[in-house]
Amino acid sequence: MKTVIIIAGPTASGKTALAIKLAQLFGTSVISADSRQCYREISIGTAKPTPEELSAVPHYFIDSHSIREEVNAGIYEQLALQYAAEIFQKNDVAIMCGGTGLYIRAFCEGIDDMPAIPPGIREMLNARYEEHGLSWLQEQLRQRDPQFYATAETQNPQRLIRALEVLEATGQSITTFRTAVKAQRDFRIIKIGLTPSKEKLHENIHKRVDLMMAAGLVEEVKSVLPYRQHNALRTVGYQEIFDYLDGKLSLEQAVEDIKTHTRQYAKRQLTWFRKDKEYQWFDPTETMIETIIADIL
Repeated sequence: MKTVIIIAGPTASGKTALAIKLAQLFGTSVISADSRQCYREISIGTAKPTPEELSAVPHYFIDSHSIREEVNAGIYEQLALQYAAEIFQKNDVAIMCGGTGLYIRAFCEGIDDMPAIPPGIREMLNARYEEHGLSWLQEQLRQRDPQFYATAETQNPQRLIRALEVLEATGQSITTFRTAVKAQRDFRIIKIGLTPSKEKLHENIHKRVDLMMAAGLVEEVKSVLPYRQHNALRTVGYQEIFDYLDGKLSLEQAVEDIKTHTRQYAKRQLTWFRKDKEYQWFDPTETMIETIIADIL
């Protein structure tokens, strides 16, 4: 039976290394499930696999789009299903690897069709967010869409802006467009979650941020300044450097903020994935790949 093995977990938990080992073992390819690594213009702040890792096994959805293009969970679902079908022509197993929980859920279960949003609405909301910050988004939704707000990721500005877009464009809550009907896939899905100890994860995160800075993160952020309103850049690692370039933070404080916000993001990722009881969890620092294989197959 055709099988997709999903490797998920928080940022800096060792997903890429395991995915490549599994892909080599099965002689197959890796489909990225990261909402930012698909953009060619941003590599350092997205922690893309290294050129050596990318050449070790074929990868899909890495450097596949320009930052000028909009990619969302609905688009990802269609693309990832196409990638899997292509891999299945020659292999029985495909590997999916990433930390964007919404993309993985869209691939596994499908995602509801959302209404088209006129560009002016998005621009207006982005401008308000720039001016008033996260607390404004939270308060707007708390008052105007309490049903959504009750279960929302309230620390995630992208999700909040998306909900407000739908509200502005249709006058209805984003929850009205969710049918909760799971799509049926004609392949088996195995979900593996990686969770190193809290201490090890934080150590990995701090080390990664220092390496990003040494690799030229500030220069990369400068190169995408014209696109700073893009959702892909409204995330950890870019927002803090924008603040530094705007003179709001010292570089030292920006780096500390990236580390803090990345730790918080990793915690939110774990919370998301742990809600899905289909995941089997492993500590990547202690688990040999043979043990994982024995457990999942």
